[in-house]
Amino acid sequence: MAMGQSSLRSLSSVFHFFSAIFLFTSVHSHSPLLGVHPSDEKYYGAEVIKCKDGSRSFTRDRLNDNFCDCLDGTDEPGTSACPAGKFYCRNAGSTPKFIFSSRVNDGICDCCDGSDEYEGQTCCLNACIMGGNLQYKPGNYLETTRNTVEIEGSNSANDHPDYMIQKLKGLKFVLILQVILISLLLIIWIFRRRARSKRRRAR
Repeated sequence: MAMGQSSLRSLSSVFHFFSAIFLFTSVHSHSPLLGVHPSDEKYYGAEVIKCKDGSRSFTRDRLNDNFCDCLDGTDEPGTSACPAGKFYCRNAGSTPKFIFSSRVNDGICDCCDGSDEYEGQTCCLNACIMGGNLQYKPGNYLETTRNTVEIEGSNSANDHPDYMIQKLKGLKFVLILQVILISLLLIIWIFRRRARSKRRRAR
C-alpha cells in the first residue's frame, strides 16, 4: 500500500513536470524580440537600429521599452506604446498573423498561442491546433475585421509544399503532446483505482 502511494506520487510529479514543460513551450517568454517576425530578426540585431520609415534611429536597449521612438512603431513591436505598431503572433502549430499593437496586454487573447498577453494578467491557453506558416513580405498587410492584420497571399502560400510540411509538423507535435498527457492521466487514474481497491481489501 505504501509502495502504491509512492508510485502514485512519483507519477503525479512526472505529470506536473510534463505539464510545466507544455505550459512553458505554449507561451513565449518576454524577450527583446517579442512581436517580431523571424525574417526581421536580423534587422533588429544591430546595436543602432533605423526606424523603417527612415525618420530616425534608436539603440537596441530602447527596443520594446514601452516608449514610442519611431512614428511607424518599429521600436515597439512587442508593446502597445506605438499606435501604428504591429505585433507578430508566431502561433506555432497554427497560422501566424499580425495584430495591431494596441491589442497587446489588453486582457483579450488575440493570438492563439497567447503571446500577446505575456504580462500574465490574463491567462491565455495555447489554442493553436491547425499547424502552418505563411510566406511573409515585410510591410505587406491586409486589414481584416476585428482590427487584426493578416498576411496577404495566404491562398498561394497554402498550396506550397513547404507550407503543408510545416502544417503537418505542427499538427504532429500537438498530437504527440496530447497523447503523452492523456497517457499520463490514464496511468495516474489506474494507480489510484488500484490504491483504492487495496485499501478496501485491507479493511
